[in-house]
Amino acid sequence: MDFLKYYLKKRTKSILMVLTIYAVFVASFWLYRLPFDAILYPFVICTMILIMAVIYDSTKKHKKYRNMKLLLENKDIAQTDVEEMVNDYEFNALLKELVRQKEDLREADLEKFNGMVDYYTIWAHQIKTPIASMRLNLQNTDSALSYQLRSDLFRIEQYVEMVLTYLRLDSDSTDYVFKEYNLDSIIKANIKKFAGDFIGKKLTLNYTPTEKTVLTDEKWLSFVIEQILTNSIKYTDKGGISIYLEDNELCIADTGIGISQEDLPRIFDKGYTGMNGRRETKSSGIGLYLVGRICKNLNHSIRVESVVGEGTTVKIDIARKEIEFE
Repeated sequence: MDFLKYYLKKRTKSILMVLTIYAVFVASFWLYRLPFDAILYPFVICTMILIMAVIYDSTKKHKKYRNMKLLLENKDIAQTDVEEMVNDYEFNALLKELVRQKEDLREADLEKFNGMVDYYTIWAHQIKTPIASMRLNLQNTDSALSYQLRSDLFRIEQYVEMVLTYLRLDSDSTDYVFKEYNLDSIIKANIKKFAGDFIGKKLTLNYTPTEKTVLTDEKWLSFVIEQILTNSIKYTDKGGISIYLEDNELCIADTGIGISQEDLPRIFDKGYTGMNGRRETKSSGIGLYLVGRICKNLNHSIRVESVVGEGTTVKIDIARKEIEFE
């Protein structure tokens, strides 16, 4: 039924023309008072020719209709059919319309995305003001409660920064600045942020200075190290964390609960939390996804080794390489 409507729509002018010719044909015989037999024979012959032409034409049209429908449904069609459709006027018109619609959708999505980035950027800067004020007030208080509140404030700041990082990751204005940086300076700055967590959970820190410079972006690599330390502290209840350099790889090892072997291949997938994430209901699976994406953009390969019940070691390759932009 859908094809019949499509075919009648495409052949409306031709059908009207044929009916007009038939009307002229019949009217001429009627006006000249010709015998009925003289009308019937050529009428039947013309009708048979017309029926064969319609069958042939509708068969070709049905094939084209089917291919267009498959194309719109993102289904495979034969290569020969594709070659025929490339030179077809209706197909080209459909293709141009689809391209136009896709471009309109892309521009609309980009406009919404930029608006969302602008909103959350303003929001992040606004929320940092009361956070800074609360931190300043807590600095004058020396108690277990103040230590806990400072730790909570630090986590809030991390979540705010994660929002901005997530939004900026695919932005056209992502501000990568590649230079030679002192790796130890980046590591020490991040260790200082977690001093309260190390004390609160009574974890040891074994840090061996790397004495290396690395070609990277300081801000983005710092985010990567911060996220790894966050996970290490979060899933480590006893023992400690070690940071050292091994064969041009920055290693961050903990003595935490570890990651199961079936979860390891997917830990950098967006939203994947694994067994540990299901135990820790607040886990979002975004942190390591961002780490994987950023390391790829920085051209630092990253891999994870882990044994359940013994701990996890994250290794970031910091060997100098040619930068490849995503």
